[in-house]
Amino acid sequence: MSKHGALNMMEGSPYRLIVRFSIPMLLGNLLQQLYNMVDSAVVGRFVGTEALAAVGTTFPIVFMIISLFIGLGMGASVIIAQYFGAGDMDGVRRTVDTLYVAMFVMAVVIGGIGLLVSRPILLLIQTPPDTIDLATTYMQITFIGTLAVFGFNVNGGILQGLGDSRSPLIYVGIATAINIVLDLVFVVAFGWGVAGVAWATVIAQGFSFVYGILHINKVNPHIKIDLKNLVFDRRLLADSLRIGLPVSLQNMSFAIGAIVLQALINSFQSDFMAGYNAANKIDAFAFLPMMTFSNAITTYVGQNVGAGRWDRVKSGIHATLKLSVGLSLAICVLLLLFSGTLLELFTTSPAVIEAGQVYLVTVVPFYFLLAILFVLNGAMRGAGSTFIPLIATLLSLWLIRVPFAYLFVHWFGRDAMFFSYGAGWLVGLMAVLPYYLSGRWKKAALAGAGTGVVTATESASD
Repeated sequence: MSKHGALNMMEGSPYRLIVRFSIPMLLGNLLQQLYNMVDSAVVGRFVGTEALAAVGTTFPIVFMIISLFIGLGMGASVIIAQYFGAGDMDGVRRTVDTLYVAMFVMAVVIGGIGLLVSRPILLLIQTPPDTIDLATTYMQITFIGTLAVFGFNVNGGILQGLGDSRSPLIYVGIATAINIVLDLVFVVAFGWGVAGVAWATVIAQGFSFVYGILHINKVNPHIKIDLKNLVFDRRLLADSLRIGLPVSLQNMSFAIGAIVLQALINSFQSDFMAGYNAANKIDAFAFLPMMTFSNAITTYVGQNVGAGRWDRVKSGIHATLKLSVGLSLAICVLLLLFSGTLLELFTTSPAVIEAGQVYLVTVVPFYFLLAILFVLNGAMRGAGSTFIPLIATLLSLWLIRVPFAYLFVHWFGRDAMFFSYGAGWLVGLMAVLPYYLSGRWKKAALAGAGTGVVTATESASD
C-alpha cells in the first residue's frame, strides 16, 4: 500500500492482497446497504406499509435507468487498473477526466428523462393506487439528485481501479452518517415522509461526492481533478464503452427482470409486496461479500494484466473463489436461522414477515452458485472481457428466472416463484464456465507487459 492508499497487486500473496483490498470495500458496501436499510426501516416504522412498498418498487426502475453510467464507470475503472499496472499515470489521469466529462453530460440527460418517465413507468408495472403517488415522489427526487448519485459512485470506482479501497470507505461513512441523521430529522421531526427519505439520500451522497473530489486531489496529486480543465479523450471513452456497455446491458437486464418480477409481485396484496421488499434489503446485505470479491478480483486482474503478470492471475482467481464460496455458505446458514428476527427490523406485521421468510428460505441455499459466477465474471471483466457474461445473464434471466417465476406461480402458487432464482444462477454458471476454462477471455486485455494501453494483447495460457 502506497502512502496515497493505492495497493500494488502485482507483488505479494494473492490471497492476502485480495483480503486486504476486500475488507475496506466490504465495510463500505455494508455501510452503503445500512443507509438503504435505514431508509426502509424509517419508512416502515414511521410512515407505513404502503410507503415501504412504494420505496421498494422504485429501486429496479431507478437502477435500470442509471445502468448505462454504471457500466461506463466500470469500464473506466478497468482501464484505470490496467494503466496503473502498466505504470502509465498520464493514462490514468486522462481516463479520470474523460469519465468526469461523460458523467456531467449523462447526469443531465438521465436526470431529465427520469423526471419525465417516473409515473408512466410505475403505471406500466401495475403499481397499486395506494402506493403510486409515494413511489412517484421518491423516484422524481432521486432523479433530481442524479449528479450526486453518479458522482458518489464515480469517485469510489476511480479509487478502486487504483487499488485504494480505504478512501471509498471514508466517503460511504460520511454519506451514511449524514443520511441517518437527515432521515430522522426529515421524516420523524419534520414529517416529510417518503420525500424526506429521498432528500436525505440525495443530500448525503452529494456532500460525499464533493468531499471525494477534494480528498482525491489531496492524496492523488498525479490525477488531480480540475473541473475547469477536464481533458476529453474519445478513444478512452470508446474503450470504456466497449468494456462497460455489456456491463450496462447486463445490469439493465437484471433491472428489467426485477421490474417484470415486481409486476408479478404487485399483483398480490400489499403485505406480500412489503415482505418481498424487506427481504430484498436483507438479500442485498447477503450479496455483499460476493459482490465485493467480484470487484476485488476485477482490480487484481486489471493491474496484473497491465503489468503483463498473467502468471499471477490464476492463483488470485482461485483464492477469491475459496473466499467467496466459503462466506456464501456461512451467510446461508445464518439467514436460515435468523430470517424472522431480521425481518422484524422492518415491520411487526406477521403477514409481512411470513412473506419475507418465504423468499429468504427459498433463495439463500443457492448463494454458492452466485458466488462462483460473480468471481468468474469479475476476473474476466478485469481483463476487459464482458460480452460472454452478458450473454450468460440474458440466458439465465430471460430463459429461466422470469418465465419460470410466472410458470411456478401458475403451477404451484405464488411462493414457488422464488425457486426460479437458483435455477437461473445455475444456467448462468453453466454458460460462463466453458468460456472461462477455454482462456479466450484473456485476449480481450487492453494493456500488457508494462507497455500501456493498446488495442489488444495476447495472453499467456492458463
